[in-house]
Amino acid sequence: MNRNARTADQIVGDNEADALFSGLEKLSGLILAVSGGSDSTALLVLAARWAKRLKHAPKLVAVTIDHALRAEAAHEAAAVKRLARRFGVSHRTMRWQGRKPKSGLQEAARIARYRLLAQAAARTGYTHILTAHTLDDQAETVLFRLARGSGLIGLGGMAYASPLPVDGETIAFLVRPLLHLPKARLVATLRAAGVAFSEDPSNQDPRFTRVRLRTLMPRLALEGLDARGLVRLARRMRRADATIEFAVDAAASALASRPPRWP
Repeated sequence: MNRNARTADQIVGDNEADALFSGLEKLSGLILAVSGGSDSTALLVLAARWAKRLKHAPKLVAVTIDHALRAEAAHEAAAVKRLARRFGVSHRTMRWQGRKPKSGLQEAARIARYRLLAQAAARTGYTHILTAHTLDDQAETVLFRLARGSGLIGLGGMAYASPLPVDGETIAFLVRPLLHLPKARLVATLRAAGVAFSEDPSNQDPRFTRVRLRTLMPRLALEGLDARGLVRLARRMRRADATIEFAVDAAASALASRPPRWP
């Protein structure tokens, strides 16, 4: 098989994209979290193509979060806006205001990102926020939590969909339609479409734990612990957690229905 054929096999086609977004077509609108990197740019392109194939499609709004940590961030947000316009998608940029912490920066940025995305959802009245987490992200999440001694729930990784609580109240849901796709397939899809994307230098910064763990992945794969193996572990942990929860509920129900014994 030649190189072009292998690349064609990697590209996410229309039928597969329709399956990725299945179940979302009846919603009035969707928020797309688009930073401008390869994964989120692919989310924008695939979602826009999917919506165009529908007779009555949800309105798409791409939201870019400018964390105000790099001078290039504003230019990247502007590039996303131009790309969104090219694909007929509305776009908004939201900026993380205020002082930034000196420690725990990535976690603080993550919290701020979801808070701002929730605000965007609230302003539009939409309840579903799509993020571009991939199979690679899931593997890194499992490895990250494994290193920190997480239990069943933590090792279950990220769910396809999960509530997004803000100030103790759930006002939106996160949906990760690309969660089972490897990053390489998204990059191949963008290259085939001639769509450019940006690279965040913080993804290569060894000061961050996730970056250091990411550099270990090729060596772990040589020992059989590749991304798919870690994702398989996550699935099994989620099944185990669900089984235990079911057993506990069944036991509680049986105890509640048992007639009391009087002395």
